[in-house]
Amino acid sequence: MLRTALRTLRSHRLRFAMPALAVLLGVAFVTGSLLYGDSVEAAFARARTDSPPDVSVTVAPDSPDHASRVDDTLLHELRKLPSAAAVRGVLEGRSFVAGTDGGLVGDLARAVGVNYAPDNRGEDARHPLTAGRGPRTAGEIALDRRTAERAGYRVGDRARVVVGGTARSARLVGLFTAHDSRLQAGGTLTAFDTATAERYFAPAPGSYSAITLRAAHGTSDAQLARQARTLLPSGVEAATRAELESADDSLGDGGKLTQLLLSFAGVALFVSTFLVTNTFTMLSAARAREHALLRAVGATRGHVMRRVLTEAALVGTAASAAGYALGIGVARLLGGLFGVTGGPAAPPRLLSATPLVAAFAVGIGVTVLSAWLPARRAAGVPPVAALRTVEPSTAASLHRRTRVGVAVTVCGALLLGAALDDTDVLFGAVPVLLIGLIVLTPLLTLGVTALLRAPLTRLAGVRGKLAVENARRNPRRTAATATTLMVGLAMVTAVTVAVASVNRMDEREVDRSMTSDLRITAVDFAEVGEDTAARVARLADAEAVTALVPTSFDLSGDDSLQVTAVDPATVERLAPVTVRKGSLARLGQGIAVTEELAADRGWRLGSRVSGAFAGADGRTTLPVVAVYDGPDGLTPALVGDRSLPRPAGAEDRPTIESVLVKAAPGRTDALRREIRRALDNPALLVRDRADARAAVTARTAPFLTIMYAMLSVTVLIGALGVVNTMGMAVFERVREIGMLRAIGLDRRGIASVLRIESVTISLLGSALGVAVGGVFGAAAVAGEGVPVVIPWGRAALFFVAAAVIGVLASLWPGRQAARVPMLKAIATDAS
Repeated sequence: MLRTALRTLRSHRLRFAMPALAVLLGVAFVTGSLLYGDSVEAAFARARTDSPPDVSVTVAPDSPDHASRVDDTLLHELRKLPSAAAVRGVLEGRSFVAGTDGGLVGDLARAVGVNYAPDNRGEDARHPLTAGRGPRTAGEIALDRRTAERAGYRVGDRARVVVGGTARSARLVGLFTAHDSRLQAGGTLTAFDTATAERYFAPAPGSYSAITLRAAHGTSDAQLARQARTLLPSGVEAATRAELESADDSLGDGGKLTQLLLSFAGVALFVSTFLVTNTFTMLSAARAREHALLRAVGATRGHVMRRVLTEAALVGTAASAAGYALGIGVARLLGGLFGVTGGPAAPPRLLSATPLVAAFAVGIGVTVLSAWLPARRAAGVPPVAALRTVEPSTAASLHRRTRVGVAVTVCGALLLGAALDDTDVLFGAVPVLLIGLIVLTPLLTLGVTALLRAPLTRLAGVRGKLAVENARRNPRRTAATATTLMVGLAMVTAVTVAVASVNRMDEREVDRSMTSDLRITAVDFAEVGEDTAARVARLADAEAVTALVPTSFDLSGDDSLQVTAVDPATVERLAPVTVRKGSLARLGQGIAVTEELAADRGWRLGSRVSGAFAGADGRTTLPVVAVYDGPDGLTPALVGDRSLPRPAGAEDRPTIESVLVKAAPGRTDALRREIRRALDNPALLVRDRADARAAVTARTAPFLTIMYAMLSVTVLIGALGVVNTMGMAVFERVREIGMLRAIGLDRRGIASVLRIESVTISLLGSALGVAVGGVFGAAAVAGEGVPVVIPWGRAALFFVAAAVIGVLASLWPGRQAARVPMLKAIATDAS
C-alpha cells in the first residue's frame, strides 16, 4: 500500500502541491511560535537569575507608605548582624539616557539610576569598572558598558540623562559591568554618587530604596533572612535571593505571547483543512473509476480508505518536515519582530523536542483528519455506481446541511447579542457564528451566484455565464474555496474595525481634553519635571501656562476626593472652565468643586472641606471658593498648586500629568520650537491638537501591522485555495475545454472563463469575510461602550485585494487550460 501511495503522489504531485504548501505554512507557524517561545523563556530565565552576586537577602518596604522606614538607623542595626558579611544601602529610581542622536536609549520600563557605593579602595564591587572611575560629584555619572555603546558615548564625553523629569548634562567618567536582570532585558543603568542619588531617589532624607545583605561564610540565605527579620520594623520585609527571583514578574510572561501566536497558527491550520479536504474530495471524484476497479478486483472499503489516508499521511509528513525547517526561520523572524526581552535573545534550539513533536503531530494530524471524509466517501461508492459516474451528486444533502447551518448561525447570533452586555461571551460567540456561516456557505453561494448570473452575462457574454455556472456546479467546492478566504479576511476586518473604532474614540477624547494650544506630557514611564511649567512660562510667546497635578484629598476613613492642582491665575485662560459661583482667583486659599459634586456633598460657597493631601502628615481645611463646570481633565475639584505639601523625598514628589500652554496669537508653531529647544528633554512630548490626534493612530499602528503580519499567512492560504480549486478544475474539465474550443471559444476565451470564475469565488469569500469581520469587530467594541467605526476605505481595499487574488489565481490554471490540445481534449474520457 505504501508503494502504491508513493506512486500516486508522484503521478499527481502537482495536485498535492497546494494542500502540502498550506499545511507547510501552518506547521511553520506552529513550529516558529514554539521555538520562539522557548527562546523567550530561556532569555527570561537567564535574566531572572542574573542578579548581583553580593545579594543574599534584600530588605525593602512592603508598600510606598513605609518607604521611609528603610533608613540609616536600620542600616546600622543590620550591620551588627554577625552572619552578614556586607550590608549596603541601595538607592534606585527612574533615570533615562539620551544618545548622541537625541533619542532615549534602551527599554524605558527598565531604565534605572543607582548609587555608586565605593569601598575603601574606591571601587564598587557591584559595579566593577572596565574604564575610567566612579562618579564623585553631582556633575558626573558612570554607565554600564552596553548602554554607553548604544548611546554612542565614551569616557570623558558629556552625556545627557533625564532624572526627575528634567534633562541634565553630566560628564561620563566611567564604564562598568553589572549582573542585573534589567540589563539582560534591554534596560539601562546609570550610576550617580551617593549624595546625588539620595537627592534624586531617596524616599525621604536618610532613607533608602532597599538594603541588601551578603551572607557570611557558613550562613545560608534563609538563616540570614530569619535573623534580619528580628530587627525589622513593621511595614518592612526581608526576602532571600531565591524568593525574589521566583517572584520576579517584571520581565513579563513569554508564555502568553506564545499562546497568542499559536492561536494565529491555529486559525491558519483551520483554514488549511478546507484546502486539504477540497483537494482530496476533487481527487476522489476524479479517481472514482480507479477506486471502482480496485473494488471490482476484491479490495474492501477499508483498503480504499486506508490507501487515501496513507496518501494524506505522506503529504502531511513531507509538509511537516519542510514546515519545521521553515519554522526555524519563522522563529528568528518573530524574534526580530517582537524583541520581547529587549536584551540579547537566546538562539532557538533547532531540535527542541516539543516543537519537533508538535510539528509532525499537527501536520500529519490535520492532513489525515481533513482527508478522512473524502476517503470515506471514496470508499463508500459501490463499484458499479463508481464505474457509471464521474462525480457523485451533492445537491440532495444540502437541505440537511442548510438546516444545521441555520440553527448554528442563530445560536451564534444570540451569543453575539449577549456579548454586548458581557464581552467574555464574545470568545464563544465568534467561533459558533463563524462555524454556522461556514456550514451555510453553499446556500449563500447559490444565492449570490444566481444574482451575478445576469450582470456577468451582460458584461462578459457567454464567458460570464459559463463562469457563473461553473461556480454553481458544485456549491460545496465553491463554498469551501471561498471559506479559505472568508476566515482570514474576517479576522483582518474584525481587527481593523476594532482598531479604527478605538482610534476614533481616542481622537474625540483628545479633542475634549486638548483645551490649550499646546500640551506637554512625558513618554511612557517618564515624568514631567517640577520646574517644567516655570521654564515654559518664561518664554516670550507663552501667554499662559499651568501644570496639572492630579492627587487625592482624603476626607475621612475610606472617603477621598480626587483633585487637580492648577495655577489659579491662568487656568481659566487655558481651559473652558465656566464658573457658576465664586471666583477661581481665590483658589490659592481654598478649593473649587463642580456643580455635580457640590450637589452630591451638600457643599456651597464658604463650606469648609477638611482632609489630608496624599503624602502630607497633617490635615488641612479648605473653604469652597468656587463652583464650576469644566472638562473631564479638570473635574471634580481644583486646588491651587501652592496648596500641595512640599515633598520630603522622591517618594512624595507630586506627579505632574501634563503642562497646558497658551501661545500668543499666531505663534503656536514658534512656541513649540522654543519649548523643545529650552527644555531639550527627549522624554517630554510637546504637542498641539493635530499632533495629539496623530499620536493616537501612531500608537495603534504597530499593533495593527503585527496583526496583519500574523493574519497574512491565513489570507495566503486562502489564496492558495483559490489557485488549487482552479487548477484542479482544469484537470476535471479537460473534455469540456476541448468541446468549448471545438465550438469556437479560443484559448484567450478559455482563460477568461477561468479568470471570471476565480474572481467570482474570491469576491464571494471577501464579501463574506468583510461582512462577518465587520460584525465581529463591531460587537467587540460596542460591548465596551466604544462607538463603532467602519473603515470603508480599508474594506474597499480588501475587495480590490480579493479581485487581484482571483486574477492571479487564474493565471496558471488558465495557461494550463489553453495548452490542452483540442483533439486530445475531445478524445479524453475525463470531465
